[in-house]
Amino acid sequence: MISDPRRVLAGVLVGHALASGALAQGTANPLVVLDNDYVRVTKDAAPCATAVAGRCEDRVLVAMGAIELKAGDAPRAMKRGDVAIFKAGESYQAPAGAYYEVAIKPGHPPVKAPPELIPAPKNLLVFEGAKFFIYEERLDPGDTRARHSHSQRVEIRLNQGPMLQQQVWRDGQVSHMEPGIVNWREPIIHEVTNVGDLPLRNFILEFIPERRE
Repeated sequence: MISDPRRVLAGVLVGHALASGALAQGTANPLVVLDNDYVRVTKDAAPCATAVAGRCEDRVLVAMGAIELKAGDAPRAMKRGDVAIFKAGESYQAPAGAYYEVAIKPGHPPVKAPPELIPAPKNLLVFEGAKFFIYEERLDPGDTRARHSHSQRVEIRLNQGPMLQQQVWRDGQVSHMEPGIVNWREPIIHEVTNVGDLPLRNFILEFIPERRE
């Protein structure tokens, strides 16, 4: 666990420090971009469009371009960064175009949390439920997000532009990493500064840990 603030510097935008951007490993399906015990994320495909108890329950669709989503009686026009949230028993039609489907796995392991729960300022809350919440992570160039924490979460980068080059400072040393568009992030406490010339903009689905006694 991490108890001290960390400053994360990115060559273009700044992202999260010391987090594992684990993509799907060992999968033969190129449409699956993230698969672990908690979620499965697919690109431009919606294998969980039809609700199935015990397999396709809570799902989120994240538009990465202009798409039309059909669910219920009226179609919905969506643009990049828009989200649609579906609960157990709710189905939809897989749209054409660019998007990600985030399917939360029922019966996943307990959610891991940092030693302190410190709200992150300057983000746009999109949805808050009993098991997870969704927000758009925003940070303007030159701005700093004060010390805050995160539990386990899915990150999808909404920025259009070059791949991020992150410099992560820890114990007086720097390491480099290039996160993908879709990343799985472990719990962390840190401070973040955007030293790039473009705003940071990420979709985040963050799990809510069980309340501590």
